[in-house]
Amino acid sequence: MASKRSEQYRGLSRQIVEQISQRKKEPTWMRELRFAGLEQYEKLSMPKFGPDLSGLKLENIASYVEASSAMVDDWAKVPAEIRRSFEELGIPEAERAGLAGVGAQYDSGLVYHNIRRSVAEQGVVYLGLEEALHSEYADMVRKHFMQLVPIDDHKFAALHAAVWSGGSFVYVPPRTSVEFPLQSYYRFNAPGAGQFEHTLIIVDEGADLHFIEGCSAPRYNVANLHAGCVEVFVGKNARMKYSTVESWSKNMYNLNTKRATVAEGGKIEWVTGSFGSHVSMLYPMTILAGRGASMEYTGVSFAGKDQFLDTGVKVEHLAPDTRSMISAKSLAKDRGENVFRSVVKITSDAKRCRSFTDCQSLMLDSGSVSNTIPYFDIQSDDAEVSHEANVGKISRQEIAYLMSRGLSEDAARALIVRGFANDISKELPFEYAAEMNNLIKLEMAENM
Repeated sequence: MASKRSEQYRGLSRQIVEQISQRKKEPTWMRELRFAGLEQYEKLSMPKFGPDLSGLKLENIASYVEASSAMVDDWAKVPAEIRRSFEELGIPEAERAGLAGVGAQYDSGLVYHNIRRSVAEQGVVYLGLEEALHSEYADMVRKHFMQLVPIDDHKFAALHAAVWSGGSFVYVPPRTSVEFPLQSYYRFNAPGAGQFEHTLIIVDEGADLHFIEGCSAPRYNVANLHAGCVEVFVGKNARMKYSTVESWSKNMYNLNTKRATVAEGGKIEWVTGSFGSHVSMLYPMTILAGRGASMEYTGVSFAGKDQFLDTGVKVEHLAPDTRSMISAKSLAKDRGENVFRSVVKITSDAKRCRSFTDCQSLMLDSGSVSNTIPYFDIQSDDAEVSHEANVGKISRQEIAYLMSRGLSEDAARALIVRGFANDISKELPFEYAAEMNNLIKLEMAENM
């Protein structure tokens, strides 16, 4: 059941959308956008591909969970129970060790948001999105909000538009390099509810930013839904790195949408680790809109018992001399199912562009499933496109060798799996690489 704080928001109706908007004291344009999202949600059908979503009863999902605490910028003022949840995840330590700013969301509301003074003095803006909506940056939010992900993009984008809550707003001024990463962490603690945070990032011309997103939730015996949205605008000759480590509980339906547009000479890197969740459907998309724009995607997913992880990446080459490189690795055990989908579109204007995709799957038992589904739409006669994919199992020879060096069989398997995922972990800051390796260790230990 949903908690008492969310009971009145169970399901979806015009009245619930109105209540959410009134509670946040939103401007008229945002309230109207919410109603437009609701209208599209009622028109659009469920996805006709991918995992079975019949276990997700949307009429039973609470669209909003009232905050039990106001947002603060002093960690000591966060309520003790909530603070303990984040401290167990190492959030304060990570902030002190090497982050430029931290946002922490608990259910539907931000409870903590802070940025280093030295970074703020550079003109970098890092606010809760709801706070930004009532600030001097409100016009910037209005200009960019749900422009990359239109409300009629798919049913869960429309749902997000109707009931979004929380999330972060980042603006990096021209030619500004943020030395340390910014991080937002989303903790989902209410059973039978949804989390719909919105992240909006604008990296202006010649600027540089690394943004880290972390997600987790305890396990309940009812379905939970995560349908957040990420929109990233990368300016001319700017650089953006977006890292995500998701460790949702295995009652979660993770149906997130992420999209970026990259201007001339700009670059975005996606680094993604997908763990946990009962079902995931997540395909970060990049629009290479300017000459010489580029994208790199590095991702790993680990599907265990009762999991169907349908992940992938999309890229559109719209301009000449653009580049995309996709490297994806998936692991499956205990009859888990992995699907990796890639979509590469190259328009007729995208001369001299290149795209390379490499998909590798490691099967840890005979009952698991791993599929790669590439799709190419090549409209240019001056493009270089390649795709490689392979599926393998852990060899007995490798295990025997490691056991001869003193490791147990389980330790040998775990070491091979960590090595397989090394390309991803080395792209993360140390603390998050350690977290990902620990998640792999936990996945390997389950049902062994």
